[in-house]
This record gives sequence, C-alpha cells and structure tokens, in this order.
Amino acid sequence: MAHAFLAAGANVALCARSARELEETSEKLGRDFSKQQVYAFPLDVTDFSAVQDSLGRILKRFGDLQILVNNAGVYGPMGSLWLTSAEEWDVALRINIQGSIYPIRAVVPHFLKKGYGKIIQISGGGATNPLPRITAYAASKAAVVRLAESVAQDLKGTGIDVNAIAPGALNTKMMDELLEAGPELVGQEFFSKMKKVADQGGTPLEVGARLAVFLASPASDGITGRLISAPWDRWEDWPKHLAELDRSDAYTLRRITGKDRGLAWGDR
Repeated sequence: MAHAFLAAGANVALCARSARELEETSEKLGRDFSKQQVYAFPLDVTDFSAVQDSLGRILKRFGDLQILVNNAGVYGPMGSLWLTSAEEWDVALRINIQGSIYPIRAVVPHFLKKGYGKIIQISGGGATNPLPRITAYAASKAAVVRLAESVAQDLKGTGIDVNAIAPGALNTKMMDELLEAGPELVGQEFFSKMKKVADQGGTPLEVGARLAVFLASPASDGITGRLISAPWDRWEDWPKHLAELDRSDAYTLRRITGKDRGLAWGDR
C-alpha cells in the first residue's frame, strides 16, 4: 500500500512496532521514490498518547494530513475460545479494535477543521463469516467494520469518508502464523482452505493497494460507510452510482431475516 500511494504521488508516513523493518522498508521506498517523502517511526497503536503524538510529528513533517489507513492487525489466540489465553485475547482486541479507534480519534479533529479527509480501515473475511477457533480475530474484524460504518454516519456531510476494505486472502506473515499453528488449533477445514490459498499465491497485494488508493482519492468522494471487497466488487464503477449507493444498505454488515431467505415462518 505504501508503494502504491507513493506511486500515486503521495508523501507517506509509516508506523509499526518493528524499528528495523520500518527502516529497511523506508530506505527501499526512498530509493524507489526519490521525489516523495517517506517518514517512518515506531508506534504502538494501543497507546493513545503515542498515537496523538504521532499526528503532531506527521503534521510537523508534512504540514498536512489527508488520509489515514488503519492496517494494524493480528490473529490473536488460536483454538477453541474456552481453551485460549484471556491475556492473549486482551492483546488481540487492543491491537485490532483500540488500535483502529485511537488513530481515528486522533485524526478526525484535524480532518473536520479542513472539511475533508479519508479514513480507510483494513478488515477482512473474518468480518463476514464465522471463524471457529480464530474467534478473537473474527470478532474484532466484525467490530472494526461496524466501527467504520458508525463513524461514517457520524461524519456524514462533513467531507470525510470512512470505509473498510476486505483485501482478500493474502500471503503475508499472518498467513505463515496461521499455517504454523496447524489444523489442530485452527481446524482442518480452515487450515486446508488457507493452505490451498498459500500454495496458489493468494490475492495479489496490489489488488487491495489499488482499492486503498482509490478510496483515498477524490474519485471516491461520497462513497462512505461501506465494506468493500478488493478482488470481488466493481468499486471502480461506484462513482457513477453514488445516489443509488447512498440509498442502499449494500456492502454493509446487516442482519439476514427469514424473509430474506424465503423462510416466511420465522418473521412476524
């Protein structure tokens, strides 16, 4: 995503926990994009004071901030809920949920002063499907999608768009972590599915990156409060249908009733 934003002409601030990997990444990006600025520094997104301080650092460096991409996330404990560590659950929820809330809280006042801004929340398939044995991940990913929907409603009419991205099944370190856990912890069915994805290469990382750049651009102005699948949705065409989209609950998390599935006996 950082590469895609730089290629589109943006300056980029990168924050993560690993100072060494940040340095390596920023140096490589700096070589590839010598005309843009790459500012990288370690940050724990579960520390609200540190997140607030980071906004000040970014504004001092760049003079402005128009886009927030919330990308921090972990699988958390794997295995049946009642057999997993409560402490590991707490850590996963802090990173996945608080680690999304805190950056949003920090940037919104700045965006409101400008009357414009883009907030892009990375979610995933865990938000829309039950994931037995990976419950911390599934619960927190559903939470951040509803967070994005709710904040989008709060900010309706302010010029600030908030959306969530499902980037597809990605071959990343998180995939490695899941496969290392094995079928005993994550379940044979899910393990086999993810092993097949990993063997086939998964969704190219560039697919989600292109969607992130689109949602950060003026081309997406007015698209807000949606959960968008990078590989499956025709999001490039959505600007032509803003009025229809605004009237619809399509591409959102909603309850499915009996009538929705032809089970009329289940509803009053």
